Amino acid sequence: MDTNKIKTYSLAQIKDELIGKEGTPTRDEYEFELKLELLGEMIKTARQQRNLTQEQLGDLVGVQKAQISKLERNANNVTVETILKVFKALKANVSFKVALVDKEVSLT
Repeated sequence: MDTNKIKTYSLAQIKDELIGKEGTPTRDEYEFELKLELLGEMIKTARQQRNLTQEQLGDLVGVQKAQISKLERNANNVTVETILKVFKALKANVSFKVALVDKEVSLT
C-alpha cells in the first residue's frame, strides 16, 4: 500500500475550505471582488487589442489617463454608466445577466 500518495483537491473544495461555502457572505464578497477584478482586466485587454494607450482611451471616454489606469487595476468604485462609456469607446458589446434568486418578492 502506497502511504506517500498526495491528496488532491478541486478549486471548488479549496474555495469552500479557505473562503467559505457558496452563499455565505464572505464567499459572495470574494466572488463579487473577483468579477470586478476580471472586469478591469477585460477593459485593459480590449484597450490593448484596439492599440490604444490609457490616455487615448481616456480622451475617448472624457476622463483622465489616471482614471483609466485605476479602472484597469480595480473596477471597485465605478458606475455602470462609466463602464458602458468605456466599452462603447472600445466598440465592444456588453451584456449583463440578471438571475432572480427567489420566485416571490415580499413588500413588507
